[in-house]
Amino acid sequence: MRILKTIEDASQQRYDVLVVGAGFAGSVMAERMAEEAGLNVLVIDRREHVAGNAFDHEDASGILIHRYGPHIFHTNSEDVFAYLSRFTDWRPYEHRVLAQVEEKQVPMPINRTTLNMIFGKSLSTDEEAEEFLAGMAEPRDEIRTSEDVVVSKVGQHLYEMFFRGYTRKQWGLDPSELDRSVTARVPTRVDTDDRYFGDKFQQMPANGYTAMFEKMLDHPRICILLDTDYKDVVGKIDYDRMVFTGPVDEYFDFRLGKLPYRSLQFRHEMVDQEQFQPVGVVNYPNEAVPYTRITEYKHLTGQVAPTTSITYEYPSAEGDPYYPIPRPENQELFREYDKLANAEENVLFVGRLATYRYYNMDQVVGQALATFRRAFVETKEA
Repeated sequence: MRILKTIEDASQQRYDVLVVGAGFAGSVMAERMAEEAGLNVLVIDRREHVAGNAFDHEDASGILIHRYGPHIFHTNSEDVFAYLSRFTDWRPYEHRVLAQVEEKQVPMPINRTTLNMIFGKSLSTDEEAEEFLAGMAEPRDEIRTSEDVVVSKVGQHLYEMFFRGYTRKQWGLDPSELDRSVTARVPTRVDTDDRYFGDKFQQMPANGYTAMFEKMLDHPRICILLDTDYKDVVGKIDYDRMVFTGPVDEYFDFRLGKLPYRSLQFRHEMVDQEQFQPVGVVNYPNEAVPYTRITEYKHLTGQVAPTTSITYEYPSAEGDPYYPIPRPENQELFREYDKLANAEENVLFVGRLATYRYYNMDQVVGQALATFRRAFVETKEA
C-alpha cells in the first residue's frame, strides 16, 4: 500500500476521487475506481489503520483478534464472494452461538435442541417442534415492533428469556420501541441446525480481514492517508469527486440534529487456558450481566495455542457510531439528511453510516459495487 505520512505529502498531487473512510464501503469503492475506472484515488481515515471496524491484528500471545468485536463473514451473493476472493483465500467457518440462560448454555437462534434443553422435552421431528412453538406463540394483530415479531412467533416466555434483556442492553431501548427489523434478523428453527447463519458462503479470510484490505488497497493509483479527518484535508487537497462513508449527519455538521447511533466498548483479555468456551460466541441475555456476549477468537481463526484470547462486549450510548437505531422517527430524520445528500454535487454517500442502514458486511460490499457501477460504469456507457 502507498501510505502517505502527512497532508502535505498528499497535497503534492491531484486526485480524481477523495474517499473518506477505509472500511468496506470506502475500500471497495477505491479499488474499483482505481482498477476498473483508472482513476487516481486518495483514501483517508481518522483511525491509524485500514479495514474499519473489521480491523484485526495479533495480540501479545499471537492470537488474531478483532479489535472492534467479532466480524463473521457470510453471504448468499456469488458476486460479492467472487469479488472479495480476489483479495483473500478463505477458511471455512460456520458460526455457532450459545446463549447463557437458566444455568445452561443452549443453541441460539432457538432450534429444536434449544426447546428440548429448556423445557425438558424430547421433540424428535420438525413437526413436533413446530406444533410446540405454535402452542406458545401469541399472535399480534399488527407486527410493528421487535417485540411483536418475537412474541407472535414464540410467545412471551421465550421472548423474555432470550430477547428482551439482550435487546435492551444492545440498543438501550425496549424491543417494543424498536422497529421489527431488529429481531426479524434472528430466525427461529424447528430443526436441529445450530448454525447462526444459513448463507451459501460461510468463510473467514484465511489471513484475516486486515490482510484482505491491504491487498485490496495495494494499487498504484491508490494513496492512503491515516490518522486524518476529512475536514482537515478539505481545501488542502485537490480532487474532483468525493466518496463519503462516515455518518451522514456529521458531513452536514448536524444541521438538522444528530442521528441516533448505538456504540460499543470492548474488553480484550488473554486467558491462560487452551479453551475458554465451546463456541466462538456466547450471548448473555440477562440484563443483570453488563456485557452482551463473549467472543473467543480461536474458534474463528482455527489457531492452535496453549492460551486463548477473548473479548467482552458492552453496548454504549457514547463512542464511535456502530449501529443506526431503527425507529420511525430516526428514519424520518435520515430522509431529510438524504435529501441534502442527493443535492450534493460530486459526492457519493456509501456504507452503513452514510446511508443510515443496519447492513451486514456483504451488504455493504454489494452496495459499494452497485454504487460504483451506477456512478462510473453506466454513466460512461450512456
